[in-house]
Amino acid sequence: MNVLTVNLVFSTLVFWIAAKLYVFPRLHELQARTVLLPIFLLHSLRHLGLMFLAPGATYAGLASKFAYPAAFGDLLAAVLALVALWAVVKNWKSARFLVWIFALEGTIDLMTAITLAQLHGAAVFMGAAYWIPAFWVPALLVTHYITFVVLIKHWKGTP
Repeated sequence: MNVLTVNLVFSTLVFWIAAKLYVFPRLHELQARTVLLPIFLLHSLRHLGLMFLAPGATYAGLASKFAYPAAFGDLLAAVLALVALWAVVKNWKSARFLVWIFALEGTIDLMTAITLAQLHGAAVFMGAAYWIPAFWVPALLVTHYITFVVLIKHWKGTP
């Protein structure tokens, strides 16, 4: 049994339940910016994915074919989250487009990292960085889903 997969699935389930209980019932009454700004702040911390490149945070032997795409994909997602945050706060005309870019890149990055981790047996080399896929990634996946729901169903006029 792959313990990391169990952690990933169960943590995602817990974050999903929290979203179903506390976020989704209120989406229709909230402005897009009210929902999205905390999500952007959370994702702005994805620079922490650079831990996959930090000796001591991971064990020797972590496949670079996993570590580099995961680390730099997360860094790009963090930058895009900050850009989207700024665009929504400043009410730029391009805000919705920038939120789409953030949501698509961030989701693709997470799916790619999960796939590469499985293909390259990354779980046994995670070390201190184990908490990223076990806790952080599930929160990010669920908040990306919330972002897509806001973009598709709840973004009316200005954010």
